Amino acid sequence: MNTLAQRYKTSLSLLTDLYQLTMAYGYWRTGRHNEEAVFHWFYRRNPFKGKWGIVCGLQDVIEYLENFRFTPDDVHYLGSLKGADGQHLFDEGFLNYLQRMEFSCDIDAVPEGTVVFPHEPLIRVKGPLIQAQLIETALLNIMNFQTLIASKASRITRAAGKDIVLEFGLRRAQGIDGGLSASRAAYIGGCHATSNVLAGRLYGIPVKGTHAHSWVMGFDQEKEAFEAYAKAMPNNCIFLVDTYDTIEGVKNAIEVGRELRKQGQRLLGIRLDSGDLAELSKQARQLLDDAGFEQTQIVASDSLDEYKIAQLKAKGAKITVWGVGTRLVTANEQPALGGVYKLAAIRKPNEDWAYKVKLSENPIKVSNPGVLQVRRYYMSNNLPFGDMIWNEAAGKPSGEIKSFDGREVVASGRSYQELLKPIFRAGKSVYKSPHIRDIRAKTLEQVRLFSQVNFEYYPIGLEKGLHHAKKELINKIRQS
Repeated sequence: MNTLAQRYKTSLSLLTDLYQLTMAYGYWRTGRHNEEAVFHWFYRRNPFKGKWGIVCGLQDVIEYLENFRFTPDDVHYLGSLKGADGQHLFDEGFLNYLQRMEFSCDIDAVPEGTVVFPHEPLIRVKGPLIQAQLIETALLNIMNFQTLIASKASRITRAAGKDIVLEFGLRRAQGIDGGLSASRAAYIGGCHATSNVLAGRLYGIPVKGTHAHSWVMGFDQEKEAFEAYAKAMPNNCIFLVDTYDTIEGVKNAIEVGRELRKQGQRLLGIRLDSGDLAELSKQARQLLDDAGFEQTQIVASDSLDEYKIAQLKAKGAKITVWGVGTRLVTANEQPALGGVYKLAAIRKPNEDWAYKVKLSENPIKVSNPGVLQVRRYYMSNNLPFGDMIWNEAAGKPSGEIKSFDGREVVASGRSYQELLKPIFRAGKSVYKSPHIRDIRAKTLEQVRLFSQVNFEYYPIGLEKGLHHAKKELINKIRQS
């Protein structure tokens, strides 16, 4: 059996936790499956203890939902599951219902590449309770990981400044899908290219790469290896110079570079992958410049992240291209975003919305009720002024923000935009996804704007009316 093809088949309805299906069965058995519900996806803390996150993954969610259906094979498998008493877990009527079910939810989402903050609803799902429940796990799986990696990539590229950052993480990524998703998110987060050729083909990301240590080790002499590579691929010569002795490797690269010049080609760069990168890059730069190779770039790899890049730049390293792998695609500092998907409102036919809130002894885990939207206000110079979460079902908002840090800020009268945009209506996609290059450009522009914001004064919180309604709902629940 080709298990890889089975795993990534067109229908991914079974990419879910079993409890989503058991709850769906319970809704169906109690006749509540068609009640209208609203769920929101959001995260509670900024990734990597940063000031913001970069939302990413929406295109994959769209493709997942466009193909959301239970096939006969899916239903056959579910029919084979047994409960603790040895009897079938799901009855035939429910399985037939699943096979006939057509996705019909409304989806609103914050476009990819947008700077976002904790507790803001980044995806809003409104529709039949059973459907909104069933898509939770896949939505979290897709959005949490890609948002995490895009945010990490943004931090790394900001640390690199005007330098080029290449994503080199496929060999250390968490499986095939982890590698592909990470490459996509890293590019959206700001990386310039990837080594992942399949990601290049699937997503339109620029690809970069030359040779590894094994190429050099496969020849009797390092210079011979460089010469052979230059002969085979004269328009792609970045030589890895630290297989044996780094400085001697740079000298060998320069000699081969001179031969390339005679052919009308260029020594594009040398790559350092070990040792004292700051000191070695300075020595390499001096050797290259003295030999007339001022335009030859110095590429560095070796377990890089935003912290190590910043340290190397502070030491005056002469590196202009950074190859970042493991610490980017695995987000090793923070292995998961912790995004959640919470029910915020539900209503039966011909009734008003019943707002829902999840309580906790930990205030950060108390959810927000309502059919939520995020409004971003701007100053007269077009810099962001503040973000307000408000309840669309409650009517026109006041424009007064009750910030999560306790301040009350009046934002009315300022220009604004609503961050959640229509993606699906009645189960049909109404959104044209931008090209990945345009999403990346959006990220860079967003980061440019928010890098000028003084977050000591930037309000993020609930619209004043929503804040009071939430308090009343919490008191009502606790008194019941």
